[in-house]
Amino acid sequence: MPENSRPEKIWALILAAGRGSRLAAAIGGLSKQFLCWRGVPLYWHAARTMSRSAVVDGVVFVFPPERCAAEEETLRALHARDDLGLLPWLTTAGGALRQDSVRLGLAALPRETRYVLVHDAARPFLSPALTRRICEALRRGASAVVPGLPVTDTIKLVDNGLVTATLPRARLAAVQTPQGFDLNLLRQAHRHAQEAGLTVTDDAALMEAQGHDVHIVPGEAANMKITNPEDLALLAGSQTMPRPCTGMGYDVHRYGPGRPLKLGGVPIPDGPEVVAHSDGDVLLHALMDALLGCAGLGDIGRHFPDNQARFEGISSAVLLDQVLEMLYGAGVTLCHADLTIVAQAPRLSPFREEIRKNVARLLGLDKAHVNLKATTEEGLGFTGRAEGIKAYAVVSALTGAAPSFSTSIPSPDL
Repeated sequence: MPENSRPEKIWALILAAGRGSRLAAAIGGLSKQFLCWRGVPLYWHAARTMSRSAVVDGVVFVFPPERCAAEEETLRALHARDDLGLLPWLTTAGGALRQDSVRLGLAALPRETRYVLVHDAARPFLSPALTRRICEALRRGASAVVPGLPVTDTIKLVDNGLVTATLPRARLAAVQTPQGFDLNLLRQAHRHAQEAGLTVTDDAALMEAQGHDVHIVPGEAANMKITNPEDLALLAGSQTMPRPCTGMGYDVHRYGPGRPLKLGGVPIPDGPEVVAHSDGDVLLHALMDALLGCAGLGDIGRHFPDNQARFEGISSAVLLDQVLEMLYGAGVTLCHADLTIVAQAPRLSPFREEIRKNVARLLGLDKAHVNLKATTEEGLGFTGRAEGIKAYAVVSALTGAAPSFSTSIPSPDL
């Protein structure tokens, strides 16, 4: 699996080695990270999000030692049908404690890794935007970054059933994962903890113990951890009957000096340049308009106007992430995308499958639910004269759809 070319690599550890005793009895003894939700284990949802963030270079899955071989087989099957794109993955065995699993996961990271994200597999609801926030803080020089939320309840210290103090709520934060770190400093902190016999509940505490500043970025209320039996309701969701909806999108770009041709996030070598304010990905622009149409949210010109400097040259994949967040916020669940590219030149058939797979990855869909067609207009009109390129997108979705989960483990022939 190829690696991203960014000079400072950011890899993620997805911790799936815990026993989850509080929830196991409610789901037939199965550890929560292996719970099957929307057809895949919880740990795969985090990997999908990491792949869509456009800032993570690879993932290490940390499993219980006795499940490593089986889960690696499951991962190969998952990746075959639900490609993570350019995101490589590795597996390693964890330890008795979470802290041990992190230390062993750090040892499995590639040599060129500079930063690491540590994430609990039982938090399947993180967003690409949260991942990017943490990585941006690391690249700005932070040694440790955690996402946090304000504490809304009053917190009291208790000893033997008696309140001994009331903590100032304004100074408290509930922290989440992923937590981001300078890899070398985190490894040093783990070595120190091992030598000193120090046990903590998260890696930020190890960094604090070493005197490093831990920066906080806004967390997400939706980024909840599946821990107790009642948390299964988060996966079961609403029982409201879903309603089908359809969105249609269209976009066009003129050929001329400007941006290198990119379609569905895939660069087209030796293709003509396009005139555009963003990166000019005509296919993703049509797709975003179709998605917005499903939720009745207008079009990309309304949300990302081309007269704003902050959108100049921006990756359309980043804009697509924002559109998907709007879609999910509106209670819409994407089901299928049918895409058509119209161009006399260049010849697109060699890139069709790569584009299709990458769009499926960006949407978080099985590639069987993304269709891509490329055609010409036989010399007619501006596309026929090779003056430009256009794309159509039709997407189907459900509003008010309830997510599903099961206790069955996906078979290797997914």
